[in-house]
Amino acid sequence: MSIPALSGKAFLLITGASRGIGKQIAISFGPLLQRGSHVLLLATNLSALKETAAQLPSNLIIDYTSIDLGVATKDDLKKVILSSLKETNPKEFDRVIIVHNVGTSGDISKWTNDMTDINIWRKYYDLNMFIPIVLNGLLMEIFDEQTNTKKLIINITSLLGIQPRESAGYYCTVKAAKEMFFKVFALENPEVDVLNYSPGPVDTDMLQTFLKEMSNNEFIKNTTILTTEQTITRLIEVLKNHKYKSGDHVDYFDKLE
Repeated sequence: MSIPALSGKAFLLITGASRGIGKQIAISFGPLLQRGSHVLLLATNLSALKETAAQLPSNLIIDYTSIDLGVATKDDLKKVILSSLKETNPKEFDRVIIVHNVGTSGDISKWTNDMTDINIWRKYYDLNMFIPIVLNGLLMEIFDEQTNTKKLIINITSLLGIQPRESAGYYCTVKAAKEMFFKVFALENPEVDVLNYSPGPVDTDMLQTFLKEMSNNEFIKNTTILTTEQTITRLIEVLKNHKYKSGDHVDYFDKLE
């Protein structure tokens, strides 16, 4: 399958690549990449990252790094990226693909009136909002205009970023804020292809947490649960058809027009 958005010698970076959606993106995107493309997988669990890497084609250059993105600094992130690229010049790549997938649900047992601990808010937003922003900026800096690389940025978002749900205050607000950031980013960087992809209700550890702890989860129980392979196959179809405008929110259940 030829996907123009994934074509050429690519540098692909995926956060949260050790399990769930992030792992499936690596496994599904890998065979679509040109020989010699470079993949950098980030997550906390090193052994799980190793398992993900083992499932990618041998004709790719695969790096994986265990890093706690919740406490990482700009310097930490830059060091990881430059270390991965130490034997390569960024100018050698035709395309950069960034998948901002890492994310947590937050405490979904609390209602908004009880969300009064500023430190919990800061910690939650550090991982789920601020780190993706910093990482995005770093990659734009490393692969600047002089490298002449095309760029595809995929933000894994959620229906809950545009539809409020009881006791999902942390999750809803961060998804909404991050999606809006990438909409602004798309306006400011018209040469970059930006997609906010909502994968639908997917059978992951996070979904199981929602089912177990969310005070009102009927909206999930009454919905068809997808596999990671189903939703990433749909993502690839969205990229192939490319009917969206940069910065758009595209949901798994949206019609391909």
